[in-house]
Amino acid sequence: MFGETTAYSSFSVDDLDAARHFYGDQLGLTVEDSGTGDMRMLFLTLPGGARVFVYPKENHTPASFTILNFEVDDIDRAVDDLVARGATFERYPGFEADDKGVVRPGDGEGGPAGIAWFTDPAGNVIAVMQER
Repeated sequence: MFGETTAYSSFSVDDLDAARHFYGDQLGLTVEDSGTGDMRMLFLTLPGGARVFVYPKENHTPASFTILNFEVDDIDRAVDDLVARGATFERYPGFEADDKGVVRPGDGEGGPAGIAWFTDPAGNVIAVMQER
């Protein structure tokens, strides 16, 4: 039924202007404004062309899960670049992170070679990860 339609995911923020600056200027994504006034929203275009709908929510609560995952070739370079752009990396209980905030599972543990989490201005969690 939906195999031939367009679909996109979405998430809320508490400040569209801050989100526009963060996703466009700091992360370098294409950001499009849509609507006006109370119906203003943003569309992010991700690498590969997928789009994500970002909408304002007055009583916004940050998502309790990772909303976006960006695959990178070099986790250390990506983390350094994001820190230079103002990102602060999160550390979560149960995940042993290095000084940069990167969790590096051992070779026998599966999963990515490295993953690190940071938040957007609204507190939503974003990850960068390097595959093995």
